[in-house]
Amino acid sequence: MKMGRTLTELAVELDRQMKVKKDYLIDTRNLVLDPVNNGFQLTLNGEGQNIILGVNEVAHEQIGSHTGIPARYYDKMARENPELLATNVNSWFQKDPDVRMVRTLDGTARAFLSDRYRRIDNFDVAETVLPVIADMEDARVESCEVTDNRMYIKVVNPRLQADVSVGDIVQSGILITNSEVGRGCLNVQPLIYRLVCSNGMVVNDGQRMRKYHVGRTGMYGMADDYSLFSDETLMADDRALMLKVRDVVRAAVDEVRFRKVVKMMQDAKEAKMTTNNIPKMVELVGSDFKLGKGEQEGIINHLIRDGEFSLYGLSNAVTRTAQDVESYDRSTDMESIGYTLLGMSRESWNRLNNVA
Repeated sequence: MKMGRTLTELAVELDRQMKVKKDYLIDTRNLVLDPVNNGFQLTLNGEGQNIILGVNEVAHEQIGSHTGIPARYYDKMARENPELLATNVNSWFQKDPDVRMVRTLDGTARAFLSDRYRRIDNFDVAETVLPVIADMEDARVESCEVTDNRMYIKVVNPRLQADVSVGDIVQSGILITNSEVGRGCLNVQPLIYRLVCSNGMVVNDGQRMRKYHVGRTGMYGMADDYSLFSDETLMADDRALMLKVRDVVRAAVDEVRFRKVVKMMQDAKEAKMTTNNIPKMVELVGSDFKLGKGEQEGIINHLIRDGEFSLYGLSNAVTRTAQDVESYDRSTDMESIGYTLLGMSRESWNRLNNVA
């Protein structure tokens, strides 16, 4: 799996972000988007003060979605006519007023969310799960990262392992993810770690804990009073949620589920590949899963290099290529794609083989 930060580096960064990030609830009529220096700034007006923020990609996407501007047109205006984009956005801010949560970090608007968005902080999640992981005998954090989109903690438990075939050992693990910016829920799900090539595979079969960031509205006073604070009830809810997360992480290493995935791997190893046109097969898979050209080339290279011409080999080629992509977010997405391929029905696999 792709390496991110060390555990110490993650802890330092989460602590830093906890101290400097800030959230605002504000009426859109008090927001102004302006083009500036090959980018944009968002000004929050209220109570006699102006707060000027940069705007990152996540916030741009959410502003576009909220105002109903199609993504391709939003991006085209941002590139080719920034003034027109600002005029469009500001017009809709005024015409259809709404109270939004603007989440900020380091002087940048990093999210533009509903006022019902429930804040589940990365710091709190990490503070809850890391002591639990430390108490698991021999368990280790194999990889972790915090990006503009999500926090990731990938844990491997070497005490639960099996052979897919002689010398091909896999170990059980856990993936814990959370997004503070509306890019997914708080999630705890199984992970498989393959020792041969340090591949990670995210088990995305729905057997996981998911908690969505949806809360309550109408608790924070007038629109111009846009500083956001937690009240006693929300704090109690947060404590209860973290206790549940703790319990789920403790129970997440499930031997029955692990053995089921190992059996899937063994069966996939017997699903042999027609090698007449490997590039065509990978192209078809790439079309289904929106894999880029460079990603497809990486999959072909790893598939041929490993010489495992089967459904299992294709799945591993995807998860191995995940280590090479630049984005940690994309890398984890590809680890999930690898598992989806592994679970392909024999009928679908035969059809893919015949087409290729």
